[in-house]
Amino acid sequence: MLSHNQTPSVAFNQQCDTYAWFSQRAWVEIDLGALSYNVQQLVQFLSPDTQLMAVVKADAYGHGAVTVAQTVLESGASWLGVATVPEAIQLREGGIKAPILILGATHTLEQIHAIAHWNLQPTLCSPKQALVFSDTLEAIKHDSPIPVHIKLDTGMSRLGTNWQQAGEFVQLVQRLPYLSIASIYSHLATADSPDPTVMNEQHRRFEEAIAQIKAMGIEPPCLHLANSAATLADPKLHYDIVRVGLAVYGLYPAPHLQNAINLKPVLQLKARITQIKTIAAGTAVSYGHQFIAPHELRLAVVGIGYADGVPRNLSNNIQVLIRGQRVSQIGTITMDQLMLDVSAIPNIQEGEVVTLLGEQGSEQISADDWAEKLNTISWEILCGFKHRLPRVAVM
Repeated sequence: MLSHNQTPSVAFNQQCDTYAWFSQRAWVEIDLGALSYNVQQLVQFLSPDTQLMAVVKADAYGHGAVTVAQTVLESGASWLGVATVPEAIQLREGGIKAPILILGATHTLEQIHAIAHWNLQPTLCSPKQALVFSDTLEAIKHDSPIPVHIKLDTGMSRLGTNWQQAGEFVQLVQRLPYLSIASIYSHLATADSPDPTVMNEQHRRFEEAIAQIKAMGIEPPCLHLANSAATLADPKLHYDIVRVGLAVYGLYPAPHLQNAINLKPVLQLKARITQIKTIAAGTAVSYGHQFIAPHELRLAVVGIGYADGVPRNLSNNIQVLIRGQRVSQIGTITMDQLMLDVSAIPNIQEGEVVTLLGEQGSEQISADDWAEKLNTISWEILCGFKHRLPRVAVM
C-alpha cells in the first residue's frame, strides 16, 4: 500500500513519458495485478469448454485498450470484443494477434477493406449487410472467406435479425462464397435484473432459433449469449463463449450478483492538491456560491474537474480519501478543479495525493458510489474519464 505522498511504480503510460507523469495534477491508475486476478477468477468460474471474450471497447472502458488486451490475453482470455473498426485496428497496431470480434455494425467499403486487411471478425446484422460484404470481398478479390458472426435479435431490439428469421439468414450467409460463419449470437437486455423472466424468454428464443437452424441441416460452429451479468447469473447461458466487460474490470453488474465470484476493482482515480488556504465562516466557495462555510475551515484545491470526467452534478455530494480518511468535496465542481474541506487532516501539504475513486487503508470509494448518486450505472462512470488523464499501470 502506498503512503499518502508516494507515487506508484510506472509500468506503462500511454499519453506521456515517465518524467512528465510525475508532474501530473491528475491521473488514472490501472492495477494490472487486479485485472489479471479478475480474468483468472472468471476463467475458473466457466466450464472448461467455454472461452472468455474480454470486451475492451471504449478504450477498455477507459482503462487503456492495448495494455488491458495484452494483460487479459496473458491471464486466460481467448477473444477480444470491440465496438468499432478503429478500436480493433488500434489493438492490431499494438501487436495483438488474438481473434477480435467487432460487436458494432459495419457496412461501408472502407470498413470492409479494413476488416479484411487486419484479419478482423465482423458482426452481420442483416441479409443486406451480408450481401454488401460478399460483393465487396469479391470485388477486391479477397483470397479467402472471412469469419463472420451472425447477430440475432431475441428481445434487445437493437442490432440483429429477428430470431424468427434466423434460419433464412444463416442459409443466405452460408451460400455466400466470401463469408464463413464463425458464430451465432444474441445479446440479453435484462440479465442484471433479479427477476429472470425476460432473460429466460430471450434464452428460449435463442434456443428456438438455433433449433430452427439445425433443422435445416446447419450445425452452428459456435454460440454465445452471455454478458457479464448473465455469466455470473446462470451457467446455462455460457455456451461456447461469454462476452465479459464490466466484471473484467472488477465491478459487478448488479448487487445481487456480488456473491457469485470475487472481483477486485482495477481503476483508481487520483489527483494532487494544488493549493491550501484557510477561509472564514460565511465565505462562499466556487461558482454560484452553492457552499457557504459554516465556520472557519481549511480548504484544499485539487487539480481535477468535470473536463476530466468528474461529473459536475456530484458537487457537494461526494467524499474523497486523503491519508486513509474521508473528506468532503465542497462547492461547485469546476472544469479543471474542485475543492475539499480538509480541516480534519493535520499539517496537510500541497502536492499530496487525493484518491477520488479507489482504496486507502480500510476506506474505499467505487464507481458504484458515484453511479448511485447520479442515478446512472458504473459503466458510464468508468467510460467518462477523459484522455487528458494519463493511464498509469501499477503492479
